[in-house]
Amino acid sequence: QVPLVESGGGLVQPGGSLRLSCVDSRSIFNIYAMGWYRQAPGKQRELVARISSSGARNYADSVKGRFTISRDNAKNTMYLQMNNLKPEDTAVYYCNLYPQPMSWGQGTQVTVSS
Repeated sequence: QVPLVESGGGLVQPGGSLRLSCVDSRSIFNIYAMGWYRQAPGKQRELVARISSSGARNYADSVKGRFTISRDNAKNTMYLQMNNLKPEDTAVYYCNLYPQPMSWGQGTQVTVSS
């Protein structure tokens, strides 16, 4: 059983917003740094944003100023607020530990298209 489950993806027009959620069913990520990753068709999986157990955040240059990562340890949930989405943000988005991911979940598809 994969302990991390992503949701919240969908089809959105350029400039739109989505909020992704990642639920940790085993309550493991409270003590770990976590990240949101994405994989576009034909490309390698890349780290989009990460957050430490204390809440320090880092972003890939491509999403800086548009995406916000957050976590609610009491709810075992991590979020990715994505604003001003662009077609190049189209990908399957995954959550996982950082820097050593464990088994990957199904991810959630984000499609940005007019």
